Amino acid sequence: MRGICLFLLPGLSLFASAQSYVPGSSGIMKVRDSAHIQAQAFPLSEVRLLDGPFKKAMAADAAYLLLLDPDRLLCDFRVHAGLPAKNKKYGGWESEGLAGHTLGHYLSACALQYAAGGDSRFLARVNYIVDELALCQPRRDGYLGAIPKEDSIWAEVKKGNIRSHGFDLDGAWSPWYTVHKIMAGLLDAYLYCNNKRALDLQQKFAGWAERTVSALSPDLFQKMLLCEYGGMNEVLANTYALTGDRQWLDLSRRFHDARVLDSLAAGKDVLPGKHSNTQIPKLIGCARRYELTGNRNDSQAASFFWHTVVEHHSYAPGGNSNYEYFGPADQLSATLSESTMETCNTYNMLKLTRHLFAIDARASYFDFYENALYNDILSSQNHQSGMMCYFVPLRMGGRKEFSDSFNTFTCCVGSGMENHSKYGEAIYAHGSDGSLYVNLFISSVLDWKEKGMTVRMQSDLPADDRVSLSMSLRMPATFTVRIRHPRWALGNAAVSVNGERQPVFADADGYLDIRRSWKNGDKVSVEFPLGIYSIAMPDNPARQAFYYGPVALAGVFGKSEPDPVSGIPAIVTDTPQPASWIKKDDAVLSFFTQRVGMPSDIHLIPFNQVQNDYYSVYFDVFSSAAWQQQQVKYEAEKKQRQWLEQHTVDILRLGEMQPERDHHFTADSSNLGEEHGKKWRSAQNSSLSFTMKVDSSSMNELWLTYWGMDNRGRVFDVMAGNSVIAREDLNRYKESRFYNIHYMLPKELVSARRDITITLRPRPGNTVGPVYGEARMISGNAPINP
Repeated sequence: MRGICLFLLPGLSLFASAQSYVPGSSGIMKVRDSAHIQAQAFPLSEVRLLDGPFKKAMAADAAYLLLLDPDRLLCDFRVHAGLPAKNKKYGGWESEGLAGHTLGHYLSACALQYAAGGDSRFLARVNYIVDELALCQPRRDGYLGAIPKEDSIWAEVKKGNIRSHGFDLDGAWSPWYTVHKIMAGLLDAYLYCNNKRALDLQQKFAGWAERTVSALSPDLFQKMLLCEYGGMNEVLANTYALTGDRQWLDLSRRFHDARVLDSLAAGKDVLPGKHSNTQIPKLIGCARRYELTGNRNDSQAASFFWHTVVEHHSYAPGGNSNYEYFGPADQLSATLSESTMETCNTYNMLKLTRHLFAIDARASYFDFYENALYNDILSSQNHQSGMMCYFVPLRMGGRKEFSDSFNTFTCCVGSGMENHSKYGEAIYAHGSDGSLYVNLFISSVLDWKEKGMTVRMQSDLPADDRVSLSMSLRMPATFTVRIRHPRWALGNAAVSVNGERQPVFADADGYLDIRRSWKNGDKVSVEFPLGIYSIAMPDNPARQAFYYGPVALAGVFGKSEPDPVSGIPAIVTDTPQPASWIKKDDAVLSFFTQRVGMPSDIHLIPFNQVQNDYYSVYFDVFSSAAWQQQQVKYEAEKKQRQWLEQHTVDILRLGEMQPERDHHFTADSSNLGEEHGKKWRSAQNSSLSFTMKVDSSSMNELWLTYWGMDNRGRVFDVMAGNSVIAREDLNRYKESRFYNIHYMLPKELVSARRDITITLRPRPGNTVGPVYGEARMISGNAPINP
């Protein structure tokens, strides 16, 4: 380990320089100097949250973590090692192909909770899990895992038989992704809980990984990296930083997806059409390697990616992706769906942001960080149960769907366990020049052990515009306090020290700098001008999200879903400044539009407070003239509905017992549900069949209704009698709305008939539907699709 300095920015990973390592609190490492680091986060154990929404979210997360049984997460680790299970495994993804990934996240989350709160129950769980894994590992040549059929899968990889289409590797579901989560959990157990056995397990695990891929040629390795591999490059770089063993850095460099990462390093936006969360961890690994080696390509790739995602692929609340994928740059208005802002993406974007800030300490990084933390991460949790969202929906009139305690365990449940454990990790940082950065305005206490002082921050933003810092020092010390001047502040901040106004303005990096000899009892007060403002879609200036200070506002509609087409109020005004027609309740964070909502005004609250209500973050804003044109459109839709009723021959209301019996509805197996105010039917490995009346004297069209933006396998044949009249692929419909699709029935099929059997038959490996609401048979010339 000679020549290596070890350091962990909590939640940020490790840094290296030409010093020997220095153990810090709770196993966290501190650095004395580094050519590549401008600012370092404080150890998580040195920051304690005070009362407020973030502490409440952390407490809900802690309660959920303690509800879980580690033996159920360890079940298949023991079974695959030839040991008897101590309890049955959990459901959801833990009973499917990504089994085992949750244990890694859980290990990290418990370690983070211990560091952030000092609760020994979490330390005990970390130590128990590590001891259990230590029993499993000797039986498996260093490997630790729980995925199905893993021995045969890794044997194929080792032999160089590589097959992948993106999420599958030799028949396994992203197995390196799961390996990364377990490795990261082991490192967190060491770093936050000082569990030395965890580091030993991790080195043996890394040795297994090296032996598994050692014979792969560069071309075969790149082919393997077509499959999502999580942050393998990052965790191996961290293992190198902790051990000083260069073989792990060399292996990290092999986990480098050249197709994507080299293009990004060259300044090319290759993201449209790519799976978002497959890419982000790769760039975290690049940023990590830059910190360790100074490699410019790694730095350029990470920086270009961050700016591209934040500036061209992100929604107002800070999240990105629709149905997990990046779309075309700056084309977001038509992608407001149930499946926007995958939570894992934001979890990883915050990690990347912390790395980039450490390298280049600019306030703009924390402008993004704060926005995504307040309005995506905090919004993704049910603050009573601690359950998490996979997606944070931005569909106008949508609602959040939270996980189940024991039967979900998706990737976003795993990252969610960590999200709400570590709110203290980025509030403060200390600069390489000895300065103190205040980046987030979350009530907390910093125990700055190196200077023998504490800093107590009180903040109730955005309910109150004042942030105060109180210093407690054993002896006076001279250094600079740098307070971020947020981009949401509507003017210059007012800064006072011990009640005296200071002539302080934001510097080139976006900070309010106060340099003085600080003494015990000094107080700093900062008042930020708060107000209401809007953020528009890049491709649709009339579609806007509204903010008050750092928080996005959501219009809330109660427990009944509004009509997806006409139930979301529009805003009609000739005054573009929202502060003139959105007013705040004096007592609480509650807002109302005034005489601009059509058909009714809107009640808005902070998005991170919305739990089970239907809501909208974006609203369409019309001028008076534009609204007149919109009224004409509504009138045309009304006439179209009247025409439809006049020309309907038959209606089948799907999901209703008597109408389905009347239409001889059959299916070997089908699913029934209700979303967006309509019942739906779907079937996997089975056809849906029903009988519809026809008008033998006229043209006939079958109308079926689908919901757009469904990226899964939904290809099926539409049959009338024994004839295929269409092949349907629901992925054609790109907007998150209902589509009424028409299928013409040839005249010879309905001639001299009163009715006909309609069959929806899935293509191999696909599913029929979901088909929503009503199936209609129409007689006469149909109008244009609504």
